[in-house]
Amino acid sequence: MTNLVEERLQIYTPEEASPLLARLREILTGRSVDCYVVGGFIRDGLLGRLNSDIDIVVSGDALPIASYISGALQAKLVPLDDINQVFRVVVRLDTGIWYLDFASMRGSIEEDLGNRDFTVNAIAIKLQNLEGKNIEENMVDPCDGQRDLNDGIIRAIGDSCFWEDPARLLRAIRFAATHGFTIETGTEALIRRDCRLITTVAAERLLIDLSHILESPRTYQSLRSMDLLGLLDPLMPELSSTKDVAQPKEHFWNVFDHSMETVAEVERLLRQREDSDQDDLLTSVPWTPELVQHFTQEIAGGRTRGAVLKLAALLHDVGKPGTKTMEQDGRMRFLGHPHEGAAIATDLMGRLRLSNREIKMVQLMTEHHMRPGYLVGEDMPTQRAIYRYFRDTADVGIDTLFLGLADHLAARGPTLDPDEWRKHTETMRYMLSKHFEEESTMVPPRLIDGHVLIEKLGLTPGPQIGELLEAVREAQAAGQINTAEEALDFVHKQLERYK
Repeated sequence: MTNLVEERLQIYTPEEASPLLARLREILTGRSVDCYVVGGFIRDGLLGRLNSDIDIVVSGDALPIASYISGALQAKLVPLDDINQVFRVVVRLDTGIWYLDFASMRGSIEEDLGNRDFTVNAIAIKLQNLEGKNIEENMVDPCDGQRDLNDGIIRAIGDSCFWEDPARLLRAIRFAATHGFTIETGTEALIRRDCRLITTVAAERLLIDLSHILESPRTYQSLRSMDLLGLLDPLMPELSSTKDVAQPKEHFWNVFDHSMETVAEVERLLRQREDSDQDDLLTSVPWTPELVQHFTQEIAGGRTRGAVLKLAALLHDVGKPGTKTMEQDGRMRFLGHPHEGAAIATDLMGRLRLSNREIKMVQLMTEHHMRPGYLVGEDMPTQRAIYRYFRDTADVGIDTLFLGLADHLAARGPTLDPDEWRKHTETMRYMLSKHFEEESTMVPPRLIDGHVLIEKLGLTPGPQIGELLEAVREAQAAGQINTAEEALDFVHKQLERYK
C-alpha cells in the first residue's frame, strides 16, 4: 500500500476545521490544562479525509472544560457517557455541524492511548501543535498507529480490547469496510474468541456501526467477515437457520449463500456506472440521475435507500427454512416464504432498533420480492399489472425491481442465461419508463369518491365502497375508463355481478 501518511502530512488538517481549531486554542490559552486531539480526526486527517467529530482528551476533569467551551462558543452541551465522563459540544458553523467530544485523560497521554481500541485510533497531538509545521514530530504514537495506517491494517491494542468494550467487535468490521483496510490476523483471532460478547452491547450502539457497514461499498465483504469471525450468528440468529438449506436446481447456492450473493449483486447494480464497460451485465440495466437520487435519499439515521435495499437483500429469503417442503413428485417448494420472511425480518429489525419506516420498507420488499420475476414474459406487463405492482409495493416499487434483478443474478450465479437476463432488464426498463414517464397512469386522478357512490347509487358506508373505488382506479389505470360517467357505469356493472 502507498505510504499515505507521509504523502498527506502537508494536507493533514482539513481547511474546513481550521477556524474552529484556532478558536479553541484562543479560548483555552492561559488555562493550565493539557488538551490533545485524538482518534478519528487524527486518523482521517492523516488519510486526507474530513471528519467532523473531534475527540479531545484533557488533563483533569473534562466537564468544566466542556462547559467552558460550550459557553464561549454558544454551543449545546450534551452528556454522552456519565460513567466515563464524556461530554459533547455541538457547534454549528458556516462550515457545517461539528462535534467536540471531551473526555478526561486516563493517566498520561501514552497510557490513555494504550487503553483505546485500535492502533490507527491511538494517535494524538496537542491542540496547540495541530497546525504547526512539524506535525510528525509533535505526534504521540505509542502503538505505531501511523505504520498500520500506511499498511491499511486494523490492529487491536492488547488482548483485552474486546473484553473492555464488546462494541469494538463490530467496530473493527466497520473500520475495515469504510477505509478498505484489512483486519490483522491476531485481531481476527481475538474477535473469534470474544464474538459472543456482541450480545451484551446495546442495540443502539451496534446500529451505529451497522449503518456505516451498510452504507459502505464493501457491505458484502463485511457480512462475509462477520460470518467467518462468528459475529453474524449472535447478531442475526435468524440467518443461521438458512445455512446448508438446499434449493431447487435453478439455484446455484444454498439459501444462506444465495442471500449473501444477493447483497453482492445489489452492490453491483448500485455501483456508479463509470466502469460499466468492464461489466457487460450492467449495460442493460437502467441507471439515470433519477435513480441515483432515489437510492441516495436518506431514510433514517443517516441510512439511505441503498443501505435499506442491501438489508432487504440479506433478509429476503429468511422465511425459506420454515416453509420448505418436498412434494411427492420430488419437487422442493417454499410456499409462503415471502410473508413468513417479512414477519421474521420485521422482528429482527425491531430488535436492532431500525426505524419504523425502514422496517416497513424491508417488510414490503420481502413480501413482494418475487413479483418482478412473475411479470417477466414474452410480452411486456399490461397497464393493469403495472398499476397493481406499484400500488402494492407503495414507495419501494423501484427498490423491489432492483431487488428482483439482484435475486435473479444471485440465483443463477455462473449459470446465468444471458437471454433470460435480457428479458428481466427489458421488463424492468419498461416498468420504470411507465413509472417515471406516465405517473398520471400509475396514480390516476380520482374520478369519483365514496360520497358520489352513496348519493348516486344509494350505497351505505362500509368496506364495499372501498373495494368498488379500488376497482375503478384499477380499470382507469388499464385505460378502460376515463370519465366520471364511465366510472359510475363501471360501478353499476360491478354491482350487478354481486347480485
